[in-house]
Amino acid sequence: MSEDRDLDGFFSEARVSARDEAVSLDDRSFRDHLYPLDGDELAPWRGMSYEEFTAARQGNEFLQALLRDWDALYDEPFVGITSDGIVRSEVWADAASARSASGDPAVVAAAEHVLATLPDDLRERVRYDVDAPDWRGWSNPEFVFHRNGLRLEDLSDRQVAAILGLVEASLSSEGFAQVREAMALNGYLGELTGLPTIMNERSYWFSLFGTPSADEPWGWQLFGHHVAINFATVGGRDVIAPVFIGAEPALSDGARPPLFDDRERLALELAGSLTPEQRAEAVVFASVLDPAMPEGRLHPADERHVAGAFRDNRVVPSEGIAVSHLDAAQQALVRRIVADFLALLREPQREAMLARYDAHLDETWFSWYGATDGSEPVYFRIQSPVVIAELDNHAGVWLANRLPARFHVHTTLRLPNGNDYGRAWIAQWRSGIS
Repeated sequence: MSEDRDLDGFFSEARVSARDEAVSLDDRSFRDHLYPLDGDELAPWRGMSYEEFTAARQGNEFLQALLRDWDALYDEPFVGITSDGIVRSEVWADAASARSASGDPAVVAAAEHVLATLPDDLRERVRYDVDAPDWRGWSNPEFVFHRNGLRLEDLSDRQVAAILGLVEASLSSEGFAQVREAMALNGYLGELTGLPTIMNERSYWFSLFGTPSADEPWGWQLFGHHVAINFATVGGRDVIAPVFIGAEPALSDGARPPLFDDRERLALELAGSLTPEQRAEAVVFASVLDPAMPEGRLHPADERHVAGAFRDNRVVPSEGIAVSHLDAAQQALVRRIVADFLALLREPQREAMLARYDAHLDETWFSWYGATDGSEPVYFRIQSPVVIAELDNHAGVWLANRLPARFHVHTTLRLPNGNDYGRAWIAQWRSGIS
């Protein structure tokens, strides 16, 4: 099969075809990969609403197969991501009572303000039970799959401002800035492609789960193209996971702030510090399209990342180098990368999660695909019993690069062993034990 053959007009086989040669980066900008506005790649979609685009896209055979796979995963009972299929519930147990603290009243007030801006019919549509399976219906693509809650672009400015006010109240200032920048980059992509009715800063679905309360578990969800945030608060403890944040382009030549510069810089510093012996353990595959990858390791939509949409129950074996095999300076770099993935959490919530990460340092792994000198696109993952954090350079979807490049990035964050969506802590809260 030719690696240039399109799978569906958006995804080519090049993104999942093994290559003996390295995938090298060059100095070309994302602008060198813009499709012509009047070309076959973009012109057919111009002027479509998101629903019209979705209807047109879902007639594609490749996409139909992908959505069937997603439906099957969605229908599975929630277990949580594990390394071996066995959930270790003890990693989420706390010394204090699961009912020992109250949530932030300012966040509760922001959620109540959202509800106050909505008429009865929209208020009914936005709300779900805290245990509703709809938590798991989020996805990344710009076409619509699950229609959870309300679409921001269908709401008034006042209603959108209230929703974004809740998001801001729930996240750290730097975390909120990152989410808003990812949303802005989606709007920027809509401008670059001339498709603002399909991709814009409001191409996102918002839902409330449970009743906003300082005492009982509840949360919210915001998801759409390149942004998916799941926030739950339980007994004074916040969970922000699963998280999916990406951008195409993530590096926009000064037009927008770069999205993951610090994270990638730290990761390359860590990879570059590896001794030959450490590198032999940490580098799992020599290239992001290494022929040594087993069948199924590359996915035409997810490429290398393993913890994206509908992967709530995936078994992800640890790989790479045990972080305990790194020196103190290298371990500190790993921790800084994890802290960057956890940046959406407010303090002291972030430090509490980092303390939990520290407690499992002896069970933490770092894996790397590709060259360690910054000359190639990369994938890396940090995995412990309480955190899975990964970053993957992707091929183009709305840009023409058929091979992975630094300007299309996907990142994911999961809390394995059952605490995505705050599930483990909600179960503790209900039982009243820790």
